[in-house]
Amino acid sequence: QVQLVESGGGLVQAGGSLRLSCAASGRTISIYNMGWFRQTPGNERDFVAAITWSGGIADYADSVKGRFTISRDNAKNTVDLQMNSLKPEDMAVYYCAADRQRRLPLSKSGDQYSYWGQGTQVIVSS
Repeated sequence: QVQLVESGGGLVQAGGSLRLSCAASGRTISIYNMGWFRQTPGNERDFVAAITWSGGIADYADSVKGRFTISRDNAKNTVDLQMNSLKPEDMAVYYCAADRQRRLPLSKSGDQYSYWGQGTQVIVSS
């Protein structure tokens, strides 16, 4: 079993940056593809970014391409999401998740991720 804990959320002005981190415990996540999703009230959880187990391939939602960067440190059992040029529409609860199947192409469907964190709130003021 893998436990995921997100951190780094908070309040930021539009145009600013935040770095989210996801720390895993229980077992190594170095063998899993990892993803970030986000959710706003009344809406489904949306794909943001994903990265392969090795870190060699990443994929992003069109809405965040060029602004967000996903990375991982398998030695530290962490996955980060660097968010730059934040917009009010980026405001959401952000979740990290682990895909045990190591799918390629990277999965953009939350249904294919087995483990989830509790989420961290990102608020972007305009």
